[in-house]
Amino acid sequence: MQGSLAHDEVVRTNSAELSPIDSLELREIRLPLVSPSETSLGVERENQALLVILRKGGITGYGECVAGIDRWFNEETIASAKYTIQTYLAPILFGQHMTTPSAFIALTKGIRGNNMAVACVEMALWDVLGKMEDTSLSKLLGGKKEEVEVGVGVGLQSSPAKLVGAVDSYLKEGYGRIKVKIKPSYDVEYVRAIRKAFPDIKLQVDANSAYTLDDAKHLKRLDEFNLLLIEQPLGHDDLVDHARLQKELSTPLCLDESIRAPEDARKALEIGACKIINIKAGRVRGLQRSKEIHDLCMKLRVPVWCGGMLETGIGRAFNVALASLPGFTLPGDTSASKRYFKRDIITMEFALTTRSTLPVPDGPGIGVEVDSEALDAVTVSRTTVKNESLH
Repeated sequence: MQGSLAHDEVVRTNSAELSPIDSLELREIRLPLVSPSETSLGVERENQALLVILRKGGITGYGECVAGIDRWFNEETIASAKYTIQTYLAPILFGQHMTTPSAFIALTKGIRGNNMAVACVEMALWDVLGKMEDTSLSKLLGGKKEEVEVGVGVGLQSSPAKLVGAVDSYLKEGYGRIKVKIKPSYDVEYVRAIRKAFPDIKLQVDANSAYTLDDAKHLKRLDEFNLLLIEQPLGHDDLVDHARLQKELSTPLCLDESIRAPEDARKALEIGACKIINIKAGRVRGLQRSKEIHDLCMKLRVPVWCGGMLETGIGRAFNVALASLPGFTLPGDTSASKRYFKRDIITMEFALTTRSTLPVPDGPGIGVEVDSEALDAVTVSRTTVKNESLH
């Protein structure tokens, strides 16, 4: 892809002005998970997240940073994101002229990396813009669906029997697609047990970079299980070895961690490193770049889907809106709120339909209302940065 999308390709807007933003609030929250989530990278027992809250006049926009408290998945952390937002991004919000979130992304061009920090601010701007224009985020992005198909992810289990039991419980809840985490010694026999118990379900696996190219012969054994895809089996920043591995497998490879920008997607597809791409807005610097990757893949007829990062209802609303775009043809990981939390921080939690879908909010912006009492209960720190030129 060359350059970025023109503003009117990303959002149909009138003369709305995003500038100036009155203030920026950072809230660090800790929201206990219903059950631990274990992958090849470790175990998570709570969602530790950073929320960005932008205020402009009487409008409040929300964004959620998907960086964690540790560096197990990405080099960014909550601490680094807070520093980047306060030191570099707040001055851009307060001191530059912006009419669209695309303009904000252009202004951050000189900030290398820190995609998750930039993304959560950009996404909050989308929420502000939608509320200013009384338009849903889905419509702003060009979404076409009223509901999006979703699945559920199942963490590592201590035995194949326990994994089968966990899968069975989610199928009974109504999920139509199952993704299971794998790593060496927790792969072939575990997947075989699922396939024996449930021969016809939509099934995929996620390795979170747990293997090397030396494991190609072993990974080829997964071909017999009719999987939708194998997600990120090799290095978190690798393209070349994935291309070599894909030639050895009939099962499509899907890249996740390796795709941080539209250019990564273009290069991966050019060399045959994957046949499917998982788009996570936080990982690729926000919704504009997510849409650019989506549009490239649509042009090349490459399926995409929306991955999840244990987001609260705020981040979940962004994922659902993004997945309403027509190129998202595979079920995403954006499961119902109760899959993760006893009490989410939005008033109307996302609930699974009988079709294994989530409804796309049609209210202004992200279309969900934040439960201030629930948010206060899980907040562990808060910082407000004011636009001093307005005060």
